[in-house]
Amino acid sequence: MTVLRLALSELKRMTSGILPKLSLIALILVPLLYGAVYLYANWDPYSNLDQLKAAVVVNDQGSVVDGKPVKVGDEVAQNLVDSKTFDWVKVSSDQEADDGVANGTYSFALKIPQEFSANLASPSNFDSAQQAILQVTTNDANGYILSSIVDKVTAQVHDSVALQVGETTANQLLTGYGTVHAQIVKAADGASQLASGASQLHNGTAKLHQGSTELQSGANELASGQKQLADGASQLSAGASELSSGLNQLQSKTAGLPGSAQQLSAGAAQVAAGNASLNTKVQSAVGSLDQLSTQATTAVGSVLDKLETDGVITAAQRSSIGSALQTDVNGVKSKIDADAADIQKLAAGSKSVADGAATLAASTPALSSAINQANGGASQLASGAATLSSSEQQAVAGTDKLAAGAKTLDEGVGTLDSSAGKLAAGAKTLADQLHKGADQIPNPDQAAKEKASKVIADPIAVNNVDQAKAVNYGSGLAPFFLVLSLWIGAFMLVQAMRPLTQRALASNAPSWKVALGGWLPFLTVSVIQAIVLYTVVLFGLGLNPSHPVLTLGLLLLASMAFTALIQGIVALLGTPGKLVVLILLVLQLVASGGTFPWQTTPDPLHIMHTILPMGHVVEGMRHLIYGADLAPLLPIALGLVGYTLIGILLSILAVRKRKVWTLSTLQPEISI
Repeated sequence: MTVLRLALSELKRMTSGILPKLSLIALILVPLLYGAVYLYANWDPYSNLDQLKAAVVVNDQGSVVDGKPVKVGDEVAQNLVDSKTFDWVKVSSDQEADDGVANGTYSFALKIPQEFSANLASPSNFDSAQQAILQVTTNDANGYILSSIVDKVTAQVHDSVALQVGETTANQLLTGYGTVHAQIVKAADGASQLASGASQLHNGTAKLHQGSTELQSGANELASGQKQLADGASQLSAGASELSSGLNQLQSKTAGLPGSAQQLSAGAAQVAAGNASLNTKVQSAVGSLDQLSTQATTAVGSVLDKLETDGVITAAQRSSIGSALQTDVNGVKSKIDADAADIQKLAAGSKSVADGAATLAASTPALSSAINQANGGASQLASGAATLSSSEQQAVAGTDKLAAGAKTLDEGVGTLDSSAGKLAAGAKTLADQLHKGADQIPNPDQAAKEKASKVIADPIAVNNVDQAKAVNYGSGLAPFFLVLSLWIGAFMLVQAMRPLTQRALASNAPSWKVALGGWLPFLTVSVIQAIVLYTVVLFGLGLNPSHPVLTLGLLLLASMAFTALIQGIVALLGTPGKLVVLILLVLQLVASGGTFPWQTTPDPLHIMHTILPMGHVVEGMRHLIYGADLAPLLPIALGLVGYTLIGILLSILAVRKRKVWTLSTLQPEISI
């Protein structure tokens, strides 16, 4: 028995009557009913939002901007009505709007408060700037997803109004910049004038400082000279006092000088006469001494000759004695000659002293008179010097004050000069910086203000680059629901088709043939399901995949893998296997990332996403439908082949198991 004959036998059984044929058709349409109908109902819900009634309440009391009344709330409400995004209905009160949302008359309500316009205009006054608030009332009982849609609509309203108000505020701000620029220019011109005046002041203070410095120098020199003069006057006064005192003493001591001088003269004359007489006598004695010396020498020589002749002394002794005697005589003679010369000098000096004493005696009367006169002058000099010293001390005190004042003046002028220099430099810096600041402050013309206002109000423009994009909500859900429909379709097949036939199990065919023969009917019907589903979605709903042929090919691979797994599990486990397939459906429903990225699911479900096939097929369908990179498709296709082989292996195990007939085989607890 071939694999094909085993498969055809099961298909013939399914088409042997009207009801089996209807059942087969129903099974084929199961994915279509689930996938296509759901996608049809949700293909483009955002295009039908105008069927939802929404209440708008305008409580705005308006405001005045630049002398003109404005009421932005009415403009916002009218723009909403004209946009026809929703079926906007203007209502008169907040209560009416709240009641309508509560009872379902309105899907939601937008309220514009009383101070809306006033708050929008408030940024022109920084101290009282307030945000304008839009109040939105929703009720999830009217639709949970509706809240997200309303958030997008209110965000658009917010951005539109914020852009309009931002442009107005930015325009006012730039106008203010122009005013500030003009005022800064005026301030810079004033600072330039201040710098010029400060520079002239600095030049004047520099000259003044030079003069005050010279004044201080002169005052210091005057004070120094005055001190020297005072010191000299003090010394003069002291010297004059000492001179007067000394002259007084000299006058007192020399009062008897004339008489003493006369006495000295007389005594000196007498001394001179005595010295002269003594000198005469000494000179006479010297002459006699020469004769006596000669005689003595002769006499001694005679005696010595006799003694030598008598043999008393030797010739040498005689010569030695003679020489010694002669030396002594010569020494005495020289001493006497020297004394005679001194006496002669003394006599001459005594005469000179006597002459001087006579002259002194003659001069002492005049000297005494001069001393008396000098003593009187010295007294007058001492008195005048004391008066001069006192005056000079006062003059010194005055010049010290003058020098101190000149120093203070010079320091003050120096500080003034330095400050004037700093003032001039600071004023110049101020003027330069004000000019630079004025250049940096915007001073736009009307066209520039309008352009800059738009940029300030809306500084960021987002340029979206979609590498792959779903054209609408239905296209976004299509990958998930197409794949999910195929699993459900395959699951429904085990409700009407037998995974393995008893006839095949009772035959001698190899297990793998029986397993493939049991799987092929499932694959055939699932392929038809996939083709019908894809055709309806492609041509009926308008799905436009970037790779239509590859998209169909991936669906067929998914049908192959799903039916192999489902048929193998149910064949191996029997009726409990249907529960396992249902559990796998639920796990893949939440772990495949069909609506939200699978990474946002809890961590345990990440494992399910990795090991189960549906999530990978959904990813591949997105790449094929949206036109993304095709690199992931090969691993996905190989994975589906692997899942198919796993399913066939389970089916082969089931065949081997069920070829052994047991009591439970004949009377199963739960029938398939």
